[in-house]
Amino acid sequence: MRPVRIVVPVAAGGATDILARLMSQWLSERFGQQFIIENRAGGGTTIGTEAVVHAPPDGYTLLMVAPSAAASATLYEKLNYNFMRDIAPVASLIRNPLVMVVNPSFPAKTVSDFVAYAKAQPRNVNMASGGIGTSPHLSGELFKMMTALDMLHVPYRGDAPALTDLIGGQVQVMFAVLPSAIEYIRTGKLRALAVTTATRSEALPDVPTVGDTVLGYEASGWYGVGAPKNTPAEVIDKLNSAINAVLTDPTLRARLADLGGTPLPMTPAEFGKFIADETDKWGRVIRTAGIKPE
Repeated sequence: MRPVRIVVPVAAGGATDILARLMSQWLSERFGQQFIIENRAGGGTTIGTEAVVHAPPDGYTLLMVAPSAAASATLYEKLNYNFMRDIAPVASLIRNPLVMVVNPSFPAKTVSDFVAYAKAQPRNVNMASGGIGTSPHLSGELFKMMTALDMLHVPYRGDAPALTDLIGGQVQVMFAVLPSAIEYIRTGKLRALAVTTATRSEALPDVPTVGDTVLGYEASGWYGVGAPKNTPAEVIDKLNSAINAVLTDPTLRARLADLGGTPLPMTPAEFGKFIADETDKWGRVIRTAGIKPE
């Protein structure tokens, strides 16, 4: 029995990769065959995505899907694929907050402090992200739009190097995906100002929401699994059932909660609609902010 490849279209070490490795371990045990991770970073997730678009639709190649998939549709004028048409939704995994983090030496202790500081020092605050069009980037752009702040965006090749520079003080703020940043918050290497979801996170119960200060603000990270179009419906349904079953496992749920994630079980059709809604929302942010790919 040959292994199933899960293509992770970003570098190792970030939230997408952490979650893919957790899921691959569980699916390997569930199906009694190997699910292996293949990191194919680059092009704002388009390189890894395109590899899956062109893979045989036999269920042996899967794609880790994250919000950047929804952003790419608007961000890139000439993609060699159309995500909604060429990738079949298989299952959604989790939703999690992003968290607005600063270096502990940064003067702001709250979102209000931060806004006041950044308004007084226009373009002196650098905002890191894991790359153009990623959740951290777009969540930060939404924040800039809603607060009328002028911050310089500094894109990195993935969340991990961005967080390293934030800890080192080379950049001042990041809207980090919670699984990537939570250990740094717990160990005091970063200070959490707020979470981006509409409600507080169980993983960081003392941290307020951005929306408490910036009314109407909401953003969340989410992850799921896709497959090449024309993958047989019975294969997709089998994977969907297995993944939804895995999401009810108490051990896995505890591990996800530790990373700040909430299971998000859906049917393939529901996940497809969810991706379409996210594509609309972030498409508006990209157009308004005039974001262009690197």
